[in-house]
Amino acid sequence: MSKTETDTGRDQEDLGAAGSQLSTAPQEEISAPPSLGVTGWVRWFWRQLTSMRVALLLLLLLSLAAIPGSLIPQTGADAGKVEDFRAAHRTLAPVYDKLGLFHVYSSVWFSAIYILLFVSLIGCIVPRTWQFAGQLRGRPPGAPKRLTRLPAYTTWRTEADPEQVREAALALLRKRRFRAHLADDAVAAEKGYLRELGNLVFHIALIVLLVAFASGQLYKSDGTKLMVEGDGFSNALPMYDDFKSGSLFQSDDLVPFSFDLKDFKGTYELTGPNKGTPRTFEARIRYSAGAYGKDRTTTVKVNEPLKIDDAKVYLVSHGYAPVVTVRDGKGRVVYHDAVPLLPLDGNVTSNGVVKVMDGYRDAKGNKEQLGFQAFFVPTFDARSGTMLSQFPALVNPLLAVNAYHGDLGVNSGVPQSVYQLDKKHMKAFQDGKGQLLKKLLKPGDTLTLPNGAGSITFEKDIKEWAGFEVVQEPGGGWALGGALAAILGLAASLFIQRRRVWVRAVRGADGVTVVEMAGLGRSESAKVPEELGDLAGILYDQAPGAPDPDDDASESPVVPAEGAEK
Repeated sequence: MSKTETDTGRDQEDLGAAGSQLSTAPQEEISAPPSLGVTGWVRWFWRQLTSMRVALLLLLLLSLAAIPGSLIPQTGADAGKVEDFRAAHRTLAPVYDKLGLFHVYSSVWFSAIYILLFVSLIGCIVPRTWQFAGQLRGRPPGAPKRLTRLPAYTTWRTEADPEQVREAALALLRKRRFRAHLADDAVAAEKGYLRELGNLVFHIALIVLLVAFASGQLYKSDGTKLMVEGDGFSNALPMYDDFKSGSLFQSDDLVPFSFDLKDFKGTYELTGPNKGTPRTFEARIRYSAGAYGKDRTTTVKVNEPLKIDDAKVYLVSHGYAPVVTVRDGKGRVVYHDAVPLLPLDGNVTSNGVVKVMDGYRDAKGNKEQLGFQAFFVPTFDARSGTMLSQFPALVNPLLAVNAYHGDLGVNSGVPQSVYQLDKKHMKAFQDGKGQLLKKLLKPGDTLTLPNGAGSITFEKDIKEWAGFEVVQEPGGGWALGGALAAILGLAASLFIQRRRVWVRAVRGADGVTVVEMAGLGRSESAKVPEELGDLAGILYDQAPGAPDPDDDASESPVVPAEGAEK
C-alpha cells in the first residue's frame, strides 16, 4: 500500500463522525445483482431505480422522447396536419402509427418513462427527507482528535482560561447563525443546512411539475370560436368551432360563463418600415360569469386574456366579414348575413364562401342551392396588378365573387368546411361569352345572375370578426409554483455551502491555553478558509495571543524538600 493511501485512510479514521457526509445524498455503490431469491431481485431493482444516475438517465430519456412531439404533427394539436402527413408519406405513416409518434405524449412508452421518473424521484426524496429531518434534530458532531488533519486550520496560545475561550467562541458562532454547542473541550458548529433543503425542494418541485403536467394533460380543455361583431357565445361544447380535451375531461368541468362581442378595433402603422404592423388589437366584450352573473364589460387584448375562474379567454385572430344579400329571380331575399372570410396574408387578403342552402328557387320555381366563392381585399390598389390587399385596414375594400348552382352536398351526412365549396354537384353560372361568371364588387355593388336566377349584393356594411381561444388548464398554477420553487431550490443548492467549524481550547503543559480552530466543507472551496480566518480574527481579539516561551532560558533547578532523602 502506498504512503498516500495510508495517510488518506488515517485521515478518515481520525475525523470519524466529524468527516461524515455533509449532505443527504445517498452514496452510489455499484452492486452486483443478487444471485437468488425474488426478494433480493426486487430489492436490487429498487435500489437501481432510486439511484441518482438512473434518475438522471430517465430525465434525459424524457427530454429525448419529447423531441418527436415537436417535429411530427400531433393528433391532439392539429389533426389536419396529421392527415396531410399521412397522405404525403404513405410508407412512413404506418410505422409512425405503430410507434405512437402521432400522439407522443399519450403513448405507452412516453408514459412508462414518465411514471418511472416519477417513482425514481419519490424513492430518492423520501429517505433523504427523513435523513435531513434527523440532522436538523441532532447536533453537529464533536471535534476530531487531530484538527490538523482538516483542510482549514489555525492555532494560537492565549492567557485566557479555556472556559472563557469556549464561551466566547460559542457566542460568536451562534451570532454568525451557526448551530453550535459545547462538546467536551471544544465547540462544534455547523452552517449551510439550506443547501440540503434547497436540494430537496428542487427534487420535490420536479415531482410537482410532473403532477401538474399530468393533470393538465388529463383534465385540460382547449376550444376555439370565431365570432362576428354582435355574436354571442356560451361556454358549452356545441358552441365551439373546434374543441379538444384531456382523456379525463368531462363536459361538466367547463366553467359556466357567456359573452357577446360588441366590437373589434384594430389600428395599424400608416407609414415607415413597419407599415401595416398592428398598433391596437383588441375586442370589447360583455360577459357574465355563472348562470346568474351580472353583465360586465371588458376589453380583451393580445396576451391580456379574460380570466374567469380556471378559464382564460384569449384573443388569437382577426378578419373581416362582408355583409352580403342574395335574392332570387323575384327579388325576394333568401340570404342576408355577415360572411366571415379567412385571412391569407398579413394584409388580411381573405377568401371564403357564401352558401344559400334553403329558401331559394330558380326561375322555373325549382328548389336549388347556391354557392359563391368570395375573395376579399380591404385595401385594393389597381396599380399593383394583383388582387392582393396593400394594407390591413378598410381603405378601399373590394369583393370578387363567382357563382354556382346545384347541390351543395350539405344534406349528404358528410361533414364539410364552411369555408370551402364542394363543386361535385354544382354548375357554374356563365356569362354571355360562356366563361365563368365573376365580378369585382365595391360596397353597394350587385352581381346579377343570368336567366333571372337572382342576384348577390355586397352591402356597404362590413363587419369584423375575432377568433377566441378558451383554455382551461387545472395544473397551470401548480406548474408555475413548481417551476419557481425548482429555481429557488437549485440556486440554494448551488450557491450555499454546507460547512463545519470546531474550536478547541485546552490548557497546555506550561499552563497557557492553546486554541485550535478548524473548518471542513462539503467540497474544496476558498470560502471555508476565508470564513475560518474571519472567525479566528474576531476570536483572537477576545482572547489575544500570549508571548511564546523563551526556548533559550535555562530550566530552574529542582530543590528537594527539607527532610527528604538525598
